[in-house]
Amino acid sequence: MTSETPLILGFDTSGPYISALLLHGDAVLGDAHNDMARGQAEHLFPLLQDMLNAANVTWRDLSAIGVGVGPGNFTGIRISVSAARGLGLSLNIPTVGVSLLDAVALDQPGPTLSCLSAPRGSIYMQGNATAQNIPAQFLSLDDLPALLEPGLTCIGSAAADVAPRLNAVQAPARYAPGSAIARLTAQRWQSPQPRPAPLYLKTADAAPPRDPAPIILD
Repeated sequence: MTSETPLILGFDTSGPYISALLLHGDAVLGDAHNDMARGQAEHLFPLLQDMLNAANVTWRDLSAIGVGVGPGNFTGIRISVSAARGLGLSLNIPTVGVSLLDAVALDQPGPTLSCLSAPRGSIYMQGNATAQNIPAQFLSLDDLPALLEPGLTCIGSAAADVAPRLNAVQAPARYAPGSAIARLTAQRWQSPQPRPAPLYLKTADAAPPRDPAPIILD
């Protein structure tokens, strides 16, 4: 592909899925969201390769790669982050880490609360354009702070649980994770970015996963 228009690949495996988008400027060249509880490590690269093939582009055509860094499943986060780091290094292109809490709130008007489901009745939460500072955090639903801000909208997989407790409204995310990640990467990739790193917000469970997570080298 010979064009000054950036070609951005965004993907995420921080949940029970693989979500990816190939974006050329404002044009979507490929879009995939496959639900799977396990096996992301084996299926990620074949899915991405099929997406590139269908768009008639190669890895070398990419301008930048965006990746979901969490919060979410520990093993899934490490799969996608290590893949993005390796691709960025081998292709010599920028890689951009995108928080899922940012991704779910993309293009939502007004003050919003990103709410993602976490294990055992807990959530990952972050305020966006809110009057009071609400940083990314992990907390129990029973420990929700008193947020009386008018016009607050809850977005994300835990929004249905959070909104009634805060007397807030609920809205769906505008984009699938991979789509939001690609779009945010298109906005950020030309400015200096830290190397993608997992955003866990909570400690790992005591029981190790059946499939070992890939090692991320610093």
